[in-house]
Amino acid sequence: MSWVRIPSLTPLVGGLSPPTFVIASEAAVGHALMPRLTELLGRWRDDLAAWAIPEHISSAVTESPWVLPRQVFARRADRLRRDPAGPSYERAREALEPEGSLIDVGAGAGAACLPLAPQVASLTAVDTDAQMLTLLAERAEPLGVASQVICGPWPAVAAQIGPADLVTCHHVTYNVPDIEPFIAALTSHARRRVVVEMSAVHPLSALSPLWLRFHGITRPQAPTAMDLLAILSEMGLQARHTGWNRPVERDYASESELVEVTRRRLCLPPERASEVQAALRDLGTQPGCPADLGSSGRDVVTMWWEGSA
Repeated sequence: MSWVRIPSLTPLVGGLSPPTFVIASEAAVGHALMPRLTELLGRWRDDLAAWAIPEHISSAVTESPWVLPRQVFARRADRLRRDPAGPSYERAREALEPEGSLIDVGAGAGAACLPLAPQVASLTAVDTDAQMLTLLAERAEPLGVASQVICGPWPAVAAQIGPADLVTCHHVTYNVPDIEPFIAALTSHARRRVVVEMSAVHPLSALSPLWLRFHGITRPQAPTAMDLLAILSEMGLQARHTGWNRPVERDYASESELVEVTRRRLCLPPERASEVQAALRDLGTQPGCPADLGSSGRDVVTMWWEGSA
């Protein structure tokens, strides 16, 4: 049986004493940590469930509020490919020196993977939206990137895919209630590194003032990126992270496009579009450069850790 030394902190008046150590078996330590992980995973799942739209609101409209503005994702991918920057890009580029293979989970139109094209020997893009993958493939081909697209949810499709040097996953985790196997599959498919990018708070938090204004309901505040970092730690992953602010960019072609997407997300009928426009302007949206609300957020966290493949 293996044994480990674990710190035992004794409280003193005005603070804590220097750590002393007790001896425990690795099995006992693992047993002690599991309840903490179980608690964090349960809280993550419950916090995400609290974001469900009340049935009396969603049933009052015929359009789905879970609108996916593909054209916005495509513009963002094109912009980042032309001018790659940011901590997530830098941490991923480091892992592709020398060049290597890449799996991009929740790839969308390619905002995470296409900026890395000069260092990518082969690309596997995973997404649940086939049309989004078509947009990505159309952009990858002129760059000379050998790409494969897999349409389906992660980690359900993970068994179809071999390991890669780098695994990236941008702005997907808030859509994953069962986060532990999702993270485990990312890790087991990466030889060198996993890079995850997510907004610091739930990506729909920017719409919370509008839910209160139009429907009189208060939206949740959890989970956050810090909650995921706690889960990673309890899973035994030595993840590093950095917080940063994404500059406001014009990924929406017009104010009217932003109004239409926001209206649907708020479960409001078309005839209330002018009210949504007024509300967005009250929040500071500039007609000439409509900032995205409820997609990626401005405050972002990049996390990265070693793979196990």
